[in-house]
Amino acid sequence: MGLIRSLQEEHQRWLSHNFPRQRQHQPLLGIVEELGELAHVHLKSEQGIREGAEDTFDLTRDALGDIFVYMLSYANSNHVDLEDAIVDTWSRVKKRDWIADPVGGGNDEL
Repeated sequence: MGLIRSLQEEHQRWLSHNFPRQRQHQPLLGIVEELGELAHVHLKSEQGIREGAEDTFDLTRDALGDIFVYMLSYANSNHVDLEDAIVDTWSRVKKRDWIADPVGGGNDEL
């Protein structure tokens, strides 16, 4: 069993215990919220408003971790094997060459 699948199963047990009535779309709202926080970190960094690179790194790391946990939740709520989804998608995306074909990446499966 892969790491992501193992985390997803562990998360399902945690989710069932802590949020047994969570609706299917609620984790998606969490993903969007965390993505907004991630964008905010980078916006403030670009504007030179944040403290420094270490703060940006820590906030980025935290937001990415939260996004992943919400992705586990969303996948569980919608009966998606996240590891399979990632592996399948990556097997298609990694074949694209945007340098050789800037319009379509050289792949019909866009």
